[in-house]
Amino acid sequence: MAEPAGRGAEPVLEVRNLHKHYPLTQGVLFKKQVGAVRAVDGVDLGLAAGETLGIVGESGCGKSTLARLLVRLERPTSGTILYKGEDVTRLSGRALKAVRRNIQMVFQDPYTSLNPRMTVGDIVGEPYEIHPEVAPRGSRRQKVQDLLDVVGLNPEHIHRYPHQFSGGQRQRIGIARGLALQPEVIVADEPVSALDVSVQAQVVNLLEKLQSEFGLSYVFIAHDLSIVRHISDRVGVMYLGRIVETGRDAEIYDHPTHPLHPGAAVRRARARPGGPRPPRADPPDRRRAVAANIPSGCRFRTRCWKARDRCALEVPALAVPAAFRGEDSPAAHDSACHFAEEKHVVPAEDGPGAPVG
Repeated sequence: MAEPAGRGAEPVLEVRNLHKHYPLTQGVLFKKQVGAVRAVDGVDLGLAAGETLGIVGESGCGKSTLARLLVRLERPTSGTILYKGEDVTRLSGRALKAVRRNIQMVFQDPYTSLNPRMTVGDIVGEPYEIHPEVAPRGSRRQKVQDLLDVVGLNPEHIHRYPHQFSGGQRQRIGIARGLALQPEVIVADEPVSALDVSVQAQVVNLLEKLQSEFGLSYVFIAHDLSIVRHISDRVGVMYLGRIVETGRDAEIYDHPTHPLHPGAAVRRARARPGGPRPPRADPPDRRRAVAANIPSGCRFRTRCWKARDRCALEVPALAVPAAFRGEDSPAAHDSACHFAEEKHVVPAEDGPGAPVG
């Protein structure tokens, strides 16, 4: 297992105080900004070489926006994204193009992320049109066939179209496209959520195999907590644009310190007698409204069983709880909660495989 970034390992990718706000406007001819949706609102994280960082959270918490920011498909409102110490947010033109070669993305839906009018060979080989220095034109066909073989597809199917493949095979095509430029970092935005359960394990096993062979670093975003736990070295729990808890997978799953964690944030009707009821999921419409009107202090306080007056007044820092500092304890990991040392009783029915959102 890779050493987590921030614990002695030099991060290959680092995010500091990253923000992405989308303006809300009123008016037709004379538009006036009346607010903003704070999709990403002060995220800090690090990714070590060869490591997999899992990001989990409810729908609408900002996970996909974070993914798009990391590969510079969107420009951040403020903050810093460092690739090997270089600030990606300040790059443009050839410099940005060079960095993008090393940070690739696998998209969520293989049905919409592949151009239906292009053959598999053209889809996988398209990165070589943008970065011709990686593969001379005469060698591209062989490189594409080699990539198809690496991801478990028949190299002879190079002339087929996406509709001639199953969902799992299409996602393998997307993975092959992501590998074409030999990147160091792959941002996988819910790469198995659109697939059948029987196919998800195959794709996850493929990603693990490729990581071992090519030394890849992953930012792996997903809803299914069992998959995140299986593939991740570290996990970050996201809520309303911020990371609210982060640590090694065992720390987060078995010794959580934040009320919104993979064990307590499940959506079950029953709770253990005498124990706190897990927070219920907000409907999507309410999540969007809350994202535009973030509560004061701790943004989770309106749904939290631990909430007190202090939570409305002070924003909790993402840090190791004071009661566990200096201890060799699995509870000694970063948590954005004023009362993180108070143990949350997780209902017996709520297993680690329950979905977050």
